[in-house]
Amino acid sequence: MSKSTPQPGALSVLLGKLCFTPAGAAGVVLLALLPLIPPFNQEYLVRWLVQAALLAALAVAFDFTSGYVSIVNFGFCAIMGLGAYTSALIVIKTGISPWLTIWVGACTAAVMGFFIGLITLRLRGIFAACLAWFLGLALMGLATKMIWLTRGPLGLRVPRLFDTASNIPFYYVILVMMVVTYLITRLLVGTKMGLAFKAIGQNMEAARTSGINPMFYRIINFTISCALAGWLGGFYAHYYGILTPDMMHTAKTVEVLAIAYIGGRGSLWGGAAVAFPFMLAMELVRSGLSNLPGLNLVIYGLMLMLIMIYYPGGFAQFYNTYIGRPKKHLIRKLSGGAADNA
Repeated sequence: MSKSTPQPGALSVLLGKLCFTPAGAAGVVLLALLPLIPPFNQEYLVRWLVQAALLAALAVAFDFTSGYVSIVNFGFCAIMGLGAYTSALIVIKTGISPWLTIWVGACTAAVMGFFIGLITLRLRGIFAACLAWFLGLALMGLATKMIWLTRGPLGLRVPRLFDTASNIPFYYVILVMMVVTYLITRLLVGTKMGLAFKAIGQNMEAARTSGINPMFYRIINFTISCALAGWLGGFYAHYYGILTPDMMHTAKTVEVLAIAYIGGRGSLWGGAAVAFPFMLAMELVRSGLSNLPGLNLVIYGLMLMLIMIYYPGGFAQFYNTYIGRPKKHLIRKLSGGAADNA
C-alpha cells in the first residue's frame, strides 16, 4: 500500500487550537504539579517558583515587542512598576479588592505605553530604546521623590491577594497569568496583525511599501506589551506586600531581557521555558554567594554573549534543531512504516 500522510491526533489538533504543542502542554502540567512533589513542596522553593513564573510571564510580554517589532523597551519594568503602584494605591485609598485593581493597573500601564509609544516609536533602533529607557528612569524618579504618595525608598505596604503565609495559592495564580500572557501574545501573532508585526520586525521599509503602517502597528504592539507588564505588576504588588522604586530599576529590565533572549528572541515560549531553571540557579547563586552581589547579572551577561555568538535563536533554536525536528521526522517515519505494513 502506498504511503499516506500521517494525520495529527484529536489531542494534537485541540492543543494546536490552544497554541500549545504536546511538549508545551506537558510542561505546563509538570509546573502545576511541581509544588506537590518533594523537594519542591518546601515553602522557600515554592517562593522561588513564584518568582520564576512571574519572570517567565514578563519575558513573554517583553519578547512580544522585542522579538516581533524589534523595539527593546528598556523602560519595561518601570511600566510594570506603574501598574503595581496604581493597583496598590487604589486598594490603600479606597479599599477595593486587589483582584479588581490589578486590571486598573493594567489599563494605566496600557495608557502610559500608548503615549510612550507615540513619543519613542517615531525613532528607530537604539534611539527608540534609549528614549524608552529615559522615560522609564523618569517614572522611577517620580516614584522615589513623591514620598507623600509612594513613601519612596521607605516602601509602600500593600494588602496581599491572600491572607496566608503559604506561597502555593500565589504560585497557581501567577502560573495562570503566565499561561494567559502566552495565549494572548501567541493568538495575536497568529492573526493578520501578527503578520504585520513580523514584517515590520524583519524589514520596516519593505513592510511600508507593502501598505503596512509601521507606526500604527508598533504602537499597538507596544501598548499591549505594556498592558501585560502592568497587569503582572499588580500581582507583584499584592504578592510581595511592599513596593519600593527599586522594582522599576533598569537592572530588573535587563534580567527580563536576558531571559527572553536566552530563551529565543521571537519564540515567546522560549523565555518561559528557561525562566524556571535560571531563576532556581540564580537564587542558589545569591544564597550561596551572598558576599558577591550582582554576580547573577554577570552570569546573565556571559550567557547572552555565548547565545549571541553560538545560538542567536537561543534555547528555542536549540530545541527545534536537536529535539523538535528529529522527533517529528521519527514520528513521520514510524507512521509511514505503519502505513506500509497496513
